[in-house]
Amino acid sequence: MDVDVIRTEQLGDRSYLVHDGSQALVVDPQRDFDSIEELARARGVQITHVAETHLHNDYATGGPQLALRHSATYLVGETEGLEYDHQRILPGDRIDIGRMTLTAVATPGHTEHHLSYVVDGDGEQAVFSGGSLLYGSVGRTDLVDPQKTTALTRAQFRSARRLAEQVSDRATLYPTHGFGSFCSSGPATAADSSTIGEQREHNHALTETDEDRFVDQLIANLTDYPSYYAHMGPLNRMGPSAPDLTVPEPLSTGELRSRLDRGEWVVDLRNRVAFATKHLEGTVSIEYGDGKQFTTFLGWTLPWLDPMTLVGSEDDIRAAIRDLSRIGIDRLDVALGDPPQDLADGIPTTSFPSVEWRDLAAEFSAGRAPTVLDVRRDEEFNAEHIEGAVHVPLHELLPRMADVPHRRLWVHCGSGYRSAIAASLLERAGHDVVHINGLYPEAAGAGVPVTTGERTPAPSS
Repeated sequence: MDVDVIRTEQLGDRSYLVHDGSQALVVDPQRDFDSIEELARARGVQITHVAETHLHNDYATGGPQLALRHSATYLVGETEGLEYDHQRILPGDRIDIGRMTLTAVATPGHTEHHLSYVVDGDGEQAVFSGGSLLYGSVGRTDLVDPQKTTALTRAQFRSARRLAEQVSDRATLYPTHGFGSFCSSGPATAADSSTIGEQREHNHALTETDEDRFVDQLIANLTDYPSYYAHMGPLNRMGPSAPDLTVPEPLSTGELRSRLDRGEWVVDLRNRVAFATKHLEGTVSIEYGDGKQFTTFLGWTLPWLDPMTLVGSEDDIRAAIRDLSRIGIDRLDVALGDPPQDLADGIPTTSFPSVEWRDLAAEFSAGRAPTVLDVRRDEEFNAEHIEGAVHVPLHELLPRMADVPHRRLWVHCGSGYRSAIAASLLERAGHDVVHINGLYPEAAGAGVPVTTGERTPAPSS
């Protein structure tokens, strides 16, 4: 038995191709499954089964379409409301796949009907745990229904222990989440591989003996998660279509200007400092970069499925189209131009300062009392923040724009990435902004006064 890992680092997830040299099982495929198909061809195996551990909340599944394309059996545990062909698999069911045997294990917690799969073959054992047992932690338990969080957390504690008891310590563990995904509940590690035996020693779901204490600690660690998660469950019940990953015909300059004039979302994919230096008036900066933050923060910040145009290089646009398809954002329009002022031809351009922490420190030293806007998440702000800073998390900025004071705003986050998005949104709404492009841990060393405490309410303007 061989297991190939397909990493989707942009969302912190993994899919798996499990095979015996002839027949293959795919576990938790992303919507863009072409890389899985390429891998299957390279291994010379036929995809005969596709299995979901749960109804995913953080991405659009490729399971139904992948199974259809390969005439494979599609295995799911939660079937209510599904609008496509599938075979329901129940806890305890055993299915032979070539020389391998798959056994379904009930592991509710991350979702109510969550399953893990134990696959035995050639004397080896592999555990595909989805959002149940992760490396060092477990999947979060508040995505189904806030009223069920406590009950699901108790179920998660018991599920993790039950799963570990049913397999060998030598069994290799293959979770879907926990590699940067917001589906993780807490201190999931960045390990590349692990076994059940290692998890017995280090995973708090297995080392903690008091269920009540585990429940209290896990719930206390739950933080905000991306707003687009609310759309993934319904989309996955309906069955996402295969994505169209081609780059569409670029818009004309006139059409691009019309969209900006109508106030539509036009997203500039360039480096955030280049954006600040010069950009088309009315555009939003969401840097593509290495893509690791792009999908999450675009989907969390902008209204899901609002009309959207991407502006940037063809390579960045092509990658962004693929990434956004994973959260169900399709039918994008594009304008090719890097820098985008090449497209200007009558479209106004503008800029705002992008500075370092020492520039903000100079404002404090001069006694000018700068208005600092912190757009990090609550838990980051409460751990430490700049003295007197106004706090509006990036994902709350659009609905809370009226809370932001109308004076020059020095906008920061933890690295400069989120604050660039925020600064562009604020400028678009008519605010005077300065973007701080720096790592937050360097602020105090630069002379910026910091403190700890709860959120500072946004003052009235």
